[in-house]
Amino acid sequence: MRIIVGLLFACHGAQKLFGMFGGKGEAQGMMLLGAIIEFAGGLLIAVGLLTRPAALLASGMMAVAYFMAHFPGGFFPIVNKGELAVVYCFVFLYIFTRGGGILSLDNIIWGQAAAPDAVGGPMRTGRDL
Repeated sequence: MRIIVGLLFACHGAQKLFGMFGGKGEAQGMMLLGAIIEFAGGLLIAVGLLTRPAALLASGMMAVAYFMAHFPGGFFPIVNKGELAVVYCFVFLYIFTRGGGILSLDNIIWGQAAAPDAVGGPMRTGRDL
């Protein structure tokens, strides 16, 4: 899931930055910052490098994007066409809590395969977090 979602998120950034995948590549101002976060954050999440900080930043960015661009159009995401922003936001929150997993550069470099056990198991400390 992390790899696919990260790559799709990076594609959204590539649309805005480089005009790829049917985009215009005309991002400016806050949209430029968002596009950089989408592209770089998506790639980091996909390869599992700095997964937790990248996922937290991406989740926050999608929450801001939802409330700035979609929420004024109505309360429910299905009405204001903000479903994708909400899904990305919560998927990235999940990735933030779980980490990159075994098949991630975080695990290869720092041995950070997973998050502490959320159902009552012992919590790891130090560099494992």
